[in-house]
Amino acid sequence: METTQHKARHRRRRLGLMIGLPVALTTAVGVTYGAAFGAFGADAQQKAATTTPAWARATADGFASVDALGQNGTYGGRGGAIVTVRTLADLERYATSTEPYVIVVAGTIAMTPKGREIKVASHKTIVGSGTAGQIVGGGFFLGQGVHNVIIRSLTIRDAYTGTWNDKAHDWDAIQMDGAHHVWIDHNDLRNMADGLIDSRKDTTYLTVSWNRLTHDNKAFGIGWTDHATADITIHHNWFHETQQRNPSVDNVAHAHLYNNFLQDDPGTSITAAYGNYARGRTRMVLENSYFEGLANPVTKDRTAALVQRGNLFAHTTGRNESGGTAFDPKAYYRYTLDPAATVPTRVKSGAGPRSTIGTAPATPPPSPATTAFTVAKDGSGRYRTVQAAVDAAPANSTSRVVILIKPGTYRETVKVPANKPHLTLKGTGSSRKDTVIVQNHASGTPEPGGSGTYGTAGSATVAVEADDFEARDLTISNDFDEKAHPGVSAQAVALRTAADRVLLDSVSITGDQDTLLLDAAGRKPGRVYVTGSDIVGNVDFVFGGATAVIDQSSLTLKKRWDGSSGGCVTAPSTAAGRKGFLITRSTVDGAVTPGGFSLGRPWHAGGDASLDPQTTVSLSTLGQAVSTSPWADMGGFSWRNDRFAEYRNTGPGARPAGRNRPQLTDARAAGQEADDWLGDWTPAAS
Repeated sequence: METTQHKARHRRRRLGLMIGLPVALTTAVGVTYGAAFGAFGADAQQKAATTTPAWARATADGFASVDALGQNGTYGGRGGAIVTVRTLADLERYATSTEPYVIVVAGTIAMTPKGREIKVASHKTIVGSGTAGQIVGGGFFLGQGVHNVIIRSLTIRDAYTGTWNDKAHDWDAIQMDGAHHVWIDHNDLRNMADGLIDSRKDTTYLTVSWNRLTHDNKAFGIGWTDHATADITIHHNWFHETQQRNPSVDNVAHAHLYNNFLQDDPGTSITAAYGNYARGRTRMVLENSYFEGLANPVTKDRTAALVQRGNLFAHTTGRNESGGTAFDPKAYYRYTLDPAATVPTRVKSGAGPRSTIGTAPATPPPSPATTAFTVAKDGSGRYRTVQAAVDAAPANSTSRVVILIKPGTYRETVKVPANKPHLTLKGTGSSRKDTVIVQNHASGTPEPGGSGTYGTAGSATVAVEADDFEARDLTISNDFDEKAHPGVSAQAVALRTAADRVLLDSVSITGDQDTLLLDAAGRKPGRVYVTGSDIVGNVDFVFGGATAVIDQSSLTLKKRWDGSSGGCVTAPSTAAGRKGFLITRSTVDGAVTPGGFSLGRPWHAGGDASLDPQTTVSLSTLGQAVSTSPWADMGGFSWRNDRFAEYRNTGPGARPAGRNRPQLTDARAAGQEADDWLGDWTPAAS
């Protein structure tokens, strides 16, 4: 990236993401899912509904069973294919599909990076295979409008980072923001970094039943809204050794809690602060539950209504409150109460994953036709180079074409031209480090034939000009050696995109200066969504005019070739009236000198004062390498005249609001989220 001196003139402009289609892989001869090219991974198998087992036909009770908002009860992926998954990529690919699926988790799946949340789409059932299904180090997220979702018989655990009251990580087992018709049933939820369940932003028609919620500071929070519209049923759950939010119920129109067992063991390091808590304008009916050893077992605000019936209390102290007029749950649905005295035995034996759920799926159906190519250096694939496979892909395809790249290092340049849309490059190794596409061209490197130098954009190892491109599970690198080439312009791009709707999922993009060039795509917004990935560099290593979201990823800072430490993460060149870069829920850090790196500076390419560069860094962890004044001027243009801001970042590199640390208000931040950047595009993150 080059800069030109020019005096700035500016005008001020103002500034949950659902996930869509899975990757459908096929070959010219037609192969079954999970076979041959490993279309959804070698461990993913698709099942038919010819003899659908009872657990796959199960529907919710409680408020999740009520017909409302255009949804008739909650039945999840019933009627869709039953698929069995054993890898994170396969689980997330099916969970984010627009198609209905019953997804069986048949083993332990580790979330990478830690804290990753799978963005579940509507019409899904996600179940453990008996008691074997485990999600470790992350969880699920249901965004605005997501509905008809069932999560059952899973163990979701161990995102804990060592900080008990963790305010730096919003890593829940299950978080819902504005979802409806959700059934959370027979799960084991424990030891997360933040909460076990969060029902937020008017999530409604929710039933939470027969779960074990254990060993966590925050068990189950409900609210984060000024409205009182949500309807929620909570029954037969075991809250055991959880300090707060057991649950905390804020501004819920109808909260029906019955037959729950709340237990706080004496003499342990965890002491519950309270049990059931009605807050705000909540109307709660609390029936036939059992409270053992808790301080303040039932509490309410003066503005909440709470009616108690038939509850039992053993060895409890402190507040035990009720008052006001609530509602009659039987006016909404049928239910049967167990006697409160039987609740401890019944819930302890019945809550958590069940061996009868998620087992005995049906027989596989015929496979659909698909299109895929394989690349392998050793000749075991159809092509030996990635570019050869790209060249062979059909032009102007309206369906996805997947290039499966076997593990190895592919030293080549790859160009995906504009007439090759809907193309996916996917590594097939066990890690994205196993499949590497690398080249060493820099801006000042002479082109073959003496026609000049490559220039910054031309130095890219991989260049993408086709819309709807995806890269998954691989590394793209530029390993230009500055030390060996003194005097050569050192901008060396690993990946350049100049297209709309580009998804980078679980990739590593590595280089030094100008690692990732996100170009605008003409009159199109040039939208890019990066998730679960790692971007490595030192000088302006994310730059360009695209509209891009970097979500739940790592931006890794590295020293220069001479051992010096200092640089800048972003250099946006955003056009006026467009959105630039949004870095959210990510980490910025590296083994570099403290305080030496800026988060961004304005790149007015060619001295164009009409540009309005933008970078927002929100809800992210900033390492000590980040400067206390994290925005820098560039090329005669002041960052203060452009759009640079933070929102609720944490870590040693974060600071309170100040003249050099502009912070978004909550109201402004609400308009700077991923879906605001991506508009009508729903990327299919795997």
